[in-house]
Amino acid sequence: MMRRGPYLLRVAFLLLFLLAPRQGSAQIVNRLKIDKELFERYAYCRMQQFNAGNLAYADSLYRYGIFKDDFRYKCLGLNLEFPVRFAEGDYERMDEAVAEIKMLVEGKKDRDTRSFYYPVIHEYCQFLIHIGRASDAMLEARAMERLASEVNSALGRMYAHRIVGLIQSYRTNSYLAINNFTKAADYCKEAKAEQELPNLYILIAQEYIKMNEFRKAEEFCLKAEEYQEFFPSLKVKTRMTRAYLYNAKQDWDTFWETYDSLISDPLYSVQADGDSRFEMDVAYLRSKGLFEEALAKADSLGTARRRHDLKHAIYAATGTWQPAYCELDSLMAEKDSIYIKVQNEDMAILDAEMNNAQLRQDAERLKSQNQITILLGFLVMFAIAFFSILMSQWRLRQNLDEMRRKNSQMLVARRAYQKALDSKEAENALKVKIMQNRKSNTFQL
Repeated sequence: MMRRGPYLLRVAFLLLFLLAPRQGSAQIVNRLKIDKELFERYAYCRMQQFNAGNLAYADSLYRYGIFKDDFRYKCLGLNLEFPVRFAEGDYERMDEAVAEIKMLVEGKKDRDTRSFYYPVIHEYCQFLIHIGRASDAMLEARAMERLASEVNSALGRMYAHRIVGLIQSYRTNSYLAINNFTKAADYCKEAKAEQELPNLYILIAQEYIKMNEFRKAEEFCLKAEEYQEFFPSLKVKTRMTRAYLYNAKQDWDTFWETYDSLISDPLYSVQADGDSRFEMDVAYLRSKGLFEEALAKADSLGTARRRHDLKHAIYAATGTWQPAYCELDSLMAEKDSIYIKVQNEDMAILDAEMNNAQLRQDAERLKSQNQITILLGFLVMFAIAFFSILMSQWRLRQNLDEMRRKNSQMLVARRAYQKALDSKEAENALKVKIMQNRKSNTFQL
């Protein structure tokens, strides 16, 4: 009871700090533009996303959405729910919550809805990767990339590359992870989503720690810490990254000091998932030489690969070689199974993409064929019409020639007839004259 009052006061102060409008600082964005009081309560719950108590408020938000027939409240309720479902290991319900969010926002293309949708799917993909479902996360990332391309959204592309970076980190491809996180940072700046930049810097720093490039890791830790004035909730993440760095460098005094500051922060238990806290505890116990306690804590890890990795390192540090070999063998088997699974997943994705590409090529080919058929149809129709016109002209010319021939024949016949008439008249005239001469008994030639 002594800690609850200061805890609530501190969280309330942090929430007010985040929500208070200040010049030059980004804020928690009420993207769906819901009621301010409800949104503030939602933002408070988001700051302790793994708290099981969030389910009650998530349910009330969802029911309010049903009552108001408003998809926005339903979305926020479901969004609060699935981090808790992940923490509880109820992955089926987590999938159902995300599927319902997709159904609710389907067909809604306004900017606010999509800018809410991208981070929700990104968060879901983080959980998928954590439980080994990297292929599902990759499909989500590529779907997000296509969706973002439709409207030229830098924000959507940023989250897509961030997901791919997390997948490469899971596959221990630190170089490729850094490459994708860097691209995500570029899109982040283009989208003016500065609140996400420090998170990307933290992810890049963690990859450099894995590569033992401590100077680079320190550089990106400093970049992330520059934003702490505007985003106080970053302090937990940056301190955790610092702790990983000092542990890797074996700077024990600084590591212990950082660890103590973490576990005394009330936000640490609600902002970091269980495995991350257990891993930090294992590192602390091992650094103190408490190997038995470290082994017991490592058994609490839910991720088999990290569990075998940590236990192998502990046994090796104590010179207990037989258990160390057993853990290493289990670790290699786990990595091999993940590698094989990843290859199969990649092949399945590649096959799907090739099939989609083939379908697109077939569609383009069919489209071209249709265009050619239509063009040929027009040409044939034009040829038929042109031929018809030519035939009509030819027939007309033939008819005119026939008419001229007949007219000419008629004219010749008429002239012959007229000539015959003229000859007959001359003959009649001569006969009349002869008759007249006979009557007068005088005939003159």
